[in-house]
Amino acid sequence: MINRKLCLLGAFAVGKTSLLRRFVEGVFDQRYLTTLGVKIDTRVVDLDTATVKLVIWDIEGADQADTDSQLISSRMKTYLKGTDGVLLVADGTRLSTIETARRLHQWLSRKYPGMAAALLLNKSDLADQWQADAQHLGDFGELLQVFTTSALSGENVERTFLYLAETLTKDDEPSDGDR
Repeated sequence: MINRKLCLLGAFAVGKTSLLRRFVEGVFDQRYLTTLGVKIDTRVVDLDTATVKLVIWDIEGADQADTDSQLISSRMKTYLKGTDGVLLVADGTRLSTIETARRLHQWLSRKYPGMAAALLLNKSDLADQWQADAQHLGDFGELLQVFTTSALSGENVERTFLYLAETLTKDDEPSDGDR
């Protein structure tokens, strides 16, 4: 079994914890609970090429108003040690959360070049309030694989986590000579 550490990063109240609960437990809870520090959960997934234990760190939200130096707290830096991949989460109904995800990605790209990452535009179930589109993503949408998700309905949640698991294990796949 292959072990991989994933981190969920984004602004406060974008649905990181709800996405994690949907993926790990298959449930959605309407109550909003702020994550303080980090919440760690696991799930084993069977891919075509490997069985992977995902250790998923749900890291407290970044404050959108912080400067870049404040955005990444020393505590967040500690939580990110040993991370294999990151799911950046933004709320499709709040454009400011996309900017927070963009700033987090810029920092990660400098600190951990080449780290696997994807962007989740969450809350697609709130279509009447949706603000995000390709124009708002700009080149950010070209840098990362982008998924539109809903923790409420489960839309693309499984697909997103499995995409990152597959990305993180593609170098571990046996070569043709090893099969």
